[in-house]
Amino acid sequence: MYKLPAGRMINKQLLLTYLYLLIYICLSSGVILYNKWVLSPKYFKFPFPITLTMIHMGFSGVVAFFLVRVFKVVAPVKMTFQIYATCVIPISAFFASSLWFGNTAYLHISVAFIQMLKALMPVATFLMAVICGTDKLRCDVFLNMVLVSVGVAISSYGEIHFNVIGTAFQVTGIFAEALRLVLTQVLLQKKGLTLNPVTSLYYIAPCSFLFLFIPWYVLEKPGMEISQIRFNFWIFFSNALCALALNFSIFLVIGRTGAVTIRVAGVLKDWILIALSTIVFPESTITGLNIIGYAIALCGVVMYNYLKVKDVRTANQLPMESIAERASKEWKLEKKSDFYSDSSTNTRNIGSDAGVAASDSFVVDEEAPLLQLKISSLKST
Repeated sequence: MYKLPAGRMINKQLLLTYLYLLIYICLSSGVILYNKWVLSPKYFKFPFPITLTMIHMGFSGVVAFFLVRVFKVVAPVKMTFQIYATCVIPISAFFASSLWFGNTAYLHISVAFIQMLKALMPVATFLMAVICGTDKLRCDVFLNMVLVSVGVAISSYGEIHFNVIGTAFQVTGIFAEALRLVLTQVLLQKKGLTLNPVTSLYYIAPCSFLFLFIPWYVLEKPGMEISQIRFNFWIFFSNALCALALNFSIFLVIGRTGAVTIRVAGVLKDWILIALSTIVFPESTITGLNIIGYAIALCGVVMYNYLKVKDVRTANQLPMESIAERASKEWKLEKKSDFYSDSSTNTRNIGSDAGVAASDSFVVDEEAPLLQLKISSLKST
């Protein structure tokens, strides 16, 4: 049998990796622009963010149910009532809140400004981690957080169409998402339970749907009854399908690259999205002060990521006598599974110990927040 030369095989794998990255960037940008287009009173004219979020959750929950229970593509984890009540329900509540507030922001502020505000995500996550005791207040990290905050403040000051309500919704959604991430560390993984994208949707999406029902019934249902709404099935179906596909595209990208690569791709995606949003939505205007502030904030984010990678490498320093044995075990484990373990024997706990907390990196995309994978720093480089 004819075998491809090693160089050609490497080029083929590299091209496939770039293809996955391109798909991820397109889907992530597309979901954001699509949501803005659907919710904007100027375009599709469906100003009901809770309803749109419920459609996403309902669709994702149904798909996950069929994948787990009907087609048995993924086996469900050992979920007890206690774990569901004490872990899944509070995580689902903050997950629903982050999506609700984030989507509501599209009604008031531009896509470009929303992306600039999302630079606050590391700040919110760090503050929540310190409050919950999963991380320690450090001077170097704190200074990075100050730099990010100053950059976002400058960017906000330069925003022509600044809207207090929209900004408040977006910032609230960011902190709700940060708290959800920390709760996932403290609650789920402390119990030795790790969820992959399908099982996350299976357990969390239906619960989040129920949490959204009450505010939907009070805030949006009366307005939907008296307004002239165009409900286009294919628009909402394709929108929910794109959001679901984004989860799995990140899963594929991390499988071929690592945490650092997808973080870099995320930064590139943000710049592309800011530029695209001014083309798709001409009413969006970017000022020089916007760009300067966002650049300053990104410098802080990059420095923060560098410190995290450095912490991970420090935490993974092993005694000399065990290096060979541990490397052999890690190589075998990577061959079996690069991403997750649904087994209840998973002992990778994240508690108040800062050394343990620093040894894992969470990869999250704002538009696909259910997907968060623990990636070894050895896989990330």
